Amino acid sequence: MSQFSFETSPKIICEQGGADRLGEIAKGIGISHVFLVTDQGLIKANLLDGTLASLSAAGVRVTVFSDVLADPPELSVQAAVDNARAAGVDGVVGFGGGSSLDTAKLVSLLVRTPQALPEIYGIGLARGPRLPLIQVPTTAGTGSEVTPISILTTPSHEKKGVVSPLLYPDVALLDSRLTLGLPPSITAMTGVDAMVHAIEAYTTRLKKNPLSDALAIKALQLLYANILEAVSNGQNATVRENMLLGSLFAGMAFANAPVGAVHALAYPLGGHYHLPHGLTNSLVLVPVLEFNLPQTEALYAELGRAVLPELAGAGNKAAASAFVAAIRERVAVMPYAQTLRDCNVKQDDLPMLARDAMNVQRLLVNNPRDVTYEDALAIYQAAY
Repeated sequence: MSQFSFETSPKIICEQGGADRLGEIAKGIGISHVFLVTDQGLIKANLLDGTLASLSAAGVRVTVFSDVLADPPELSVQAAVDNARAAGVDGVVGFGGGSSLDTAKLVSLLVRTPQALPEIYGIGLARGPRLPLIQVPTTAGTGSEVTPISILTTPSHEKKGVVSPLLYPDVALLDSRLTLGLPPSITAMTGVDAMVHAIEAYTTRLKKNPLSDALAIKALQLLYANILEAVSNGQNATVRENMLLGSLFAGMAFANAPVGAVHALAYPLGGHYHLPHGLTNSLVLVPVLEFNLPQTEALYAELGRAVLPELAGAGNKAAASAFVAAIRERVAVMPYAQTLRDCNVKQDDLPMLARDAMNVQRLLVNNPRDVTYEDALAIYQAAY
């Protein structure tokens, strides 16, 4: 049997209405003054009302930071750290989408360590200790509640990651009620983002393992089967919970079997054009699948048979092609822009984007097929 290691968040709670027990959960891990990281949209939508009432009832003091920005810039994260340190908090809750959760991870770390953000970009450079951390996702996409990764935007518009086991939260809390009001476009973007996590984890070159494989397959089955209904009927709580679980399983998978070229090519699009992460992944997904196909035929065939029962008896070539076609069709009906041109990306910028993508070697080394600058440029052209 192949040797591998596997890590994830030590406690996962999946419970409709669970966010209304956050006070009890926070107190249970020793938090008496929590720094709650979220964004203005969630406050205006009153999604925090039950959570804040629960914290108050449990006698847990709260300092709210609601200035999280999409693709969080360094300055935004540092502002949150400074606020948390000044408030004297002893625990952190991330409440929101990936940007809030990623910010919360770094706040919990940097309040307790003298390291500066630019010093810890990369793998394993962060040092502890950190504050207790609870993550409450309000989208079914990033899986950030079970990953040791936080992605930020640098002043030079690069997306860089801090990767450390210290960033695994103490508790991941899934409450599908918090996702019922997600608009169709955000539901679609985040859902496809999670599908990318599952696909790339299953086909990763370096750390593929039996546990990540099982989680990636289950994740993709849940996401592929439920995303259309989640987009068209967002009030279906069972479907929303299935999407959250799919996102969680995909997050657990790619935290241990890391992602590749889809993410590497998506990052420059987010950094330069400030497009949502799920959208940028979606824009390059199918061209990357087609590029990887010669190297991943057997793996794509396995994924195809997992999500399309009619492929049970098909050979690898047919099943792999059918899988790529099925993903292409799913993405094509999602309610958002489908091409780089539709997102006002300039064709003259494609060489610059390809050069930037080649700098994301942290991820490109995981891709099942080697990617050159010429390959990256061709993928962007195919996505245009």
